[in-house]
Amino acid sequence: MENAIALLEVQAMVTAIVGLDAMVKAADVRLIHVEKRLGGRLVTVVVEGSVSAVTAALEAGKAAAAAVGNVKCAEVIARPHADIMRFVKTDNV
Repeated sequence: MENAIALLEVQAMVTAIVGLDAMVKAADVRLIHVEKRLGGRLVTVVVEGSVSAVTAALEAGKAAAAAVGNVKCAEVIARPHADIMRFVKTDNV
């Protein structure tokens, strides 16, 4: 299985939680990173799994998050470089 990551950046914590809930329910992915900026007004969640799983999860997460708030960015990175993984895998999950 080739690993991939999906990043979903949204405005507001509630929007992030709704998007993340949809992501983990839609596919076999796991949360590896949460980044909160501006006091939680801008939140990025990162999930990891197979390329097909993170792609499906991201589509579900974008749709769910857009229904309740503002999606800023959504991206899948297939086979991320080890330096990218060191950057996103932190203990703040």
